Amino acid sequence: MPHSSEYPVIRPRRLRRTAALRRLVAETRVHPSDLVLPLFVKEGLSEPVEIATMPGVYQHTVDSARKIAVEAARAGLGGLMPFGVPAVRDAVGSGATDPDGILNRTTRAIREEVGDDLVVIPDLCLDEFTDHGHCGVLRADGSVDNDATLDRYAEMGLALADAGADLLGASGMMDGQIGFVRAALDGAGRTDTGLLAYAAKYASAFYGPFRDAVESQLQGDRRTYQQDTANATEALLEIDLDIEQGADIVMVKPALPYLDVVRAAAERSPVPVAAYHISGEYAQLMAAAERGWIDRDAAILESLTSIKRAGAGIIATYTALDAAALLR
Repeated sequence: MPHSSEYPVIRPRRLRRTAALRRLVAETRVHPSDLVLPLFVKEGLSEPVEIATMPGVYQHTVDSARKIAVEAARAGLGGLMPFGVPAVRDAVGSGATDPDGILNRTTRAIREEVGDDLVVIPDLCLDEFTDHGHCGVLRADGSVDNDATLDRYAEMGLALADAGADLLGASGMMDGQIGFVRAALDGAGRTDTGLLAYAAKYASAFYGPFRDAVESQLQGDRRTYQQDTANATEALLEIDLDIEQGADIVMVKPALPYLDVVRAAAERSPVPVAAYHISGEYAQLMAAAERGWIDRDAAILESLTSIKRAGAGIIATYTALDAAALLR
């Protein structure tokens, strides 16, 4: 038998011996500029209000959103993703296309505050603005009318472009939405406004805290238009269609339960791939950390590193500001 001093000759542990060695050979690095911070802005607030199911995350006023934008820019984040919470909702989401609606006002305010120091990516969807909580216009039977919804998305996209959006976060999962909105933008001379397509947005159980954050009016579910959680090949079809229709970036949502889809998207996409580390993922992490079950900071960085390792060059995450501080 060989002596223990002769084997093993190859010792991978040599490169794990110190933190400096581990940093030197790290294959995946997360940078603050990879991160996009989702931001909730509620009409009628006088001061920020913490969201019960998302500790550390707030519904903001327009003024406090301005302050967060400055903080995000100083932290070196890649962008902000504002969502509006209107005071009044109706069947067609009129507030989404009102130039003085909460999301359009917020987009203008952020742009005025930070100029081009952050990429501004407002949500292009009707669910926050409808009194039924669905992402589109309803037929008489209560089903979502895909093609009538596209008209509303085009109107909303133009309003957000006028407000100063760099990219539109097209999250509604309507068939043809990217091509339809792209044509509307181009027809209005808004050729510089880009589209971040929620190309594979799954009908996930992890959206609960987000719906609290936007005070969703949804009854039922969105399984007739959001991606089936069982399917991966279908998600690749959705991604391919959005790229063909002119998406500038494609996104997978949620992130951690769908890292296989993130990887598959990264391997086939000629445009950047993003992933959304969503509210339920964040809430789980915070709840476990509050109970002392996990190390909060280490879990944040591990989660983001795993998403980046899977192939997402851009990560939307509620941990963005905390992560940026940890990465510094």
